[in-house]
Amino acid sequence: MRNGFGVLNRDLEKWALLAFYVILVVTMAVEVLRREVFSYSSVWGEEIVRYAFIYLAWIAAAAAVRERAHIRIDVLFHFVPQRIKSLLYIFGDLVMVFVAVLALYWSWETVQVSLKFGSVTDGLRLPKFWFLMAVPIGFALVLLRLAQSLARDARDLIHGRPPFEGNKLFD
Repeated sequence: MRNGFGVLNRDLEKWALLAFYVILVVTMAVEVLRREVFSYSSVWGEEIVRYAFIYLAWIAAAAAVRERAHIRIDVLFHFVPQRIKSLLYIFGDLVMVFVAVLALYWSWETVQVSLKFGSVTDGLRLPKFWFLMAVPIGFALVLLRLAQSLARDARDLIHGRPPFEGNKLFD
C-alpha cells in the first residue's frame, strides 16, 4: 500500500499531464486533417482540445508547486542566510495556501451553480461541471503539494538542512 501511494505521489501529475497532452495532440491532429483534407470540421474537436488544455494547465500548476519550478523572483534568496531562505520559502508557501483556498472555494461555487442549473457544453452536449472541475481539482492538487512542501521545508529548517530550491529554468 505504501509503495503504491509513493508511486502515485511521485507520478500523479506526470501521468495525468501525459494523458491530457495525448488527448490534445491527437484530437488537434485529427481536426486539422479533417479540415484540410476533407474540408469538414467538428464542434466537439475544438471543445475537447480546449478542455484538455485547461486540465493540462491546472495539473501542471500542481506539478510546478511540487518541483518548486513555478515562476518566482529569487534574487533576494542569493543574499540571505540559509535559515532566512527557509523561512521565506515557508512564507511564500503559506501565501500560496491562502490564495489556493480562496480559489478552490470560488471555483467550487461555479461548479455547484453548473450542477444546479444543469448546464451543458455547446458541442459535446455533456454536463459542463466535468470541465469546470478542472479548476477545483487543480487547486486541490496545488494544496496537497503545498502541504508536502511546507512539511519538507519545516523538516529541513528543524534539522538545519538547506531548503529545497527546486528546479531552475535558466542556469
